[in-house]
Amino acid sequence: MTASNRFLALEQADFQRLEHAGYLKGLLKPFKGNGELATWASQCQALRDDLIGLAQRKVLSQARSHPFNLLAVQLAQQTTGAGTTFLRWRNLDRSRMGTALWEELLASPGTPASLIDDLFAIEVQRIVLNLQISLTHSIARQTLECASMLAHAEGAYQRRVHATNPKESHS
Repeated sequence: MTASNRFLALEQADFQRLEHAGYLKGLLKPFKGNGELATWASQCQALRDDLIGLAQRKVLSQARSHPFNLLAVQLAQQTTGAGTTFLRWRNLDRSRMGTALWEELLASPGTPASLIDDLFAIEVQRIVLNLQISLTHSIARQTLECASMLAHAEGAYQRRVHATNPKESHS
């Protein structure tokens, strides 16, 4: 990192408090029922929330500080209807949003050359964090759907077992 860099990218130490090991192990194991799936979905949701917090504390806080707060395009949070939060570029009057704004900012002669490397580092960090947030959110959502399907299947199974042998329990 050169002396002119103002943005400090996330490093492995920033992620160490997050539960990556439990999350990764959770995918490749024999789930024994909807309860285990629901627990893993909850762990994925917690990891997603931790990533959103990391994005807010480490990336957004820097991107909103001086000198980045003087630019016509700034990094912001966007909460989706699905209940998660992503980092997006937007202009000051909030009339436009997206990567094209960042590209215009980078290409603009009015953007100080001393900020170009930092703006690139912020964009790289934004892209990667949004990916991580999206993946953990999707896995949690799909896992909850799977848990619901397992609960439905178990209900059908229990109805059949109890109809055949009302005095025996096959749980």
